[in-house]
Amino acid sequence: MSQLVEPREPSVVTSEIPGPASLASLKHLSAMQDTRAAAFVGDYEKSVGNYIVDADGNQLLDMYCQIASIPVGYNNSAILAAARSDQMATALANRPALGVYPSADWPQLLEDSLLRVHPAGLDMVFTSAHGSDANEIAYKAAFIHYARMRRSSGVFSAAELESVMDNRPPGSPNVAILSFSSGFHGRTFGALSTTRSKALHKMDIPAFPWPHAPFPQLRYPLDKHAEENAQEEKRCLAETEEILRSNPVPIAAVIVEPIQSEGGDRQASPDFFRGLRRITREHGVLMIVDEVQTGCAATGSFWAHEQWALDSPPDMVTFSKKMQAAGFYHTKELVPDQPYRNFNTWMGDVPRTLLTRAIVAEVLDKDLISQVQSTGSYLVSHLKPLSIRYHRLVSNVRGQGTFLAFDCPTPEIRAELIHLMRLEGVNMGGSGEASVRFRPMLTLTSAHVNVFISRFESVLNKMYQKY
Repeated sequence: MSQLVEPREPSVVTSEIPGPASLASLKHLSAMQDTRAAAFVGDYEKSVGNYIVDADGNQLLDMYCQIASIPVGYNNSAILAAARSDQMATALANRPALGVYPSADWPQLLEDSLLRVHPAGLDMVFTSAHGSDANEIAYKAAFIHYARMRRSSGVFSAAELESVMDNRPPGSPNVAILSFSSGFHGRTFGALSTTRSKALHKMDIPAFPWPHAPFPQLRYPLDKHAEENAQEEKRCLAETEEILRSNPVPIAAVIVEPIQSEGGDRQASPDFFRGLRRITREHGVLMIVDEVQTGCAATGSFWAHEQWALDSPPDMVTFSKKMQAAGFYHTKELVPDQPYRNFNTWMGDVPRTLLTRAIVAEVLDKDLISQVQSTGSYLVSHLKPLSIRYHRLVSNVRGQGTFLAFDCPTPEIRAELIHLMRLEGVNMGGSGEASVRFRPMLTLTSAHVNVFISRFESVLNKMYQKY
């Protein structure tokens, strides 16, 4: 592949997106897979930096980045170097079952990648396959820990050993994970039971009867609704504590997102999360922070929960997406009392962790966290005036770093805005009922923001005449 150069601005060469080449490819693919969610077909050999190129040759400034999962740009030279290395070739050709036959380079690779950025107080990591998997296995760790703390000895009883094979207590106990309204934690069975963002995600799938607590519904701008929002957070914490105190099924852990990403980019203040940590500790319940989408610097700190200034760290932090690898950080206390209890064949993925090492080096060595902070501030400084000028279309600008969002009046208006933005050369995505979210690369600059704003304002002008 020849050296790619990022375009200075978008280029749209078709009258519609998806264009004819994308449509033809999707028609071919639809004979093999469901393509109804596809926006267009990407040309990943030609995509570069902050720009995604589609099958028709359209070059779009990507503010969505594969649902928040590309960290440092398409065809990043450091990532490509890692992908082409001999170490990568060996890992791809000889995938080890890491729990039984770890490769000789695995300990050092973990130290140079995932553990280089481990959250404070959590110095162990369980590696897995994807975000849903990370949360699912974290739940298992919580349940195993809960049972171990209550078992009089380290030996399973005969009743436990017999009943567990029939999915009955005491071997298969009635214990729950508490989540929050509008939260999203994945699509596997346990993770889906804690997901509350959209009914469609859960429809027709059996679920565990686990409780959920209200997540604060803040009003914006925050500085004008400080007292009202504080009372809302206080109410939600009180209801959460009441569930922990009186739920008929005991709760092993609470899981929470720093920003409810799929649920509409709903936020809460550091005071709320500090209060949540306090009550989980008081009730002997583990706290899991789901940083699958917020992790890896997008909020202006490597981990979003760092901004809460907790008195004690969470018990587990899950990750995936921009990290490319997936899993959860934890303390030694959460290692099961016997091997093979939290376990699978691969126990992670060496090739993906090799990419994580390159990503972490790019983020830290190039100080991309500072860049995210400055670029995010610059973007907000343009979005807020536009939300006043075009208030019938854009409201509630919010977020941290470049992890930002705003609301549209209806889902239909949001869909139209996203479509028109693509035709202007900007790829965006939605969240929740009618929100638009920003999930750009960590390499986004003020120059990219200028490109975005000019096209955003053009679309708003067209739509404002209609609405």
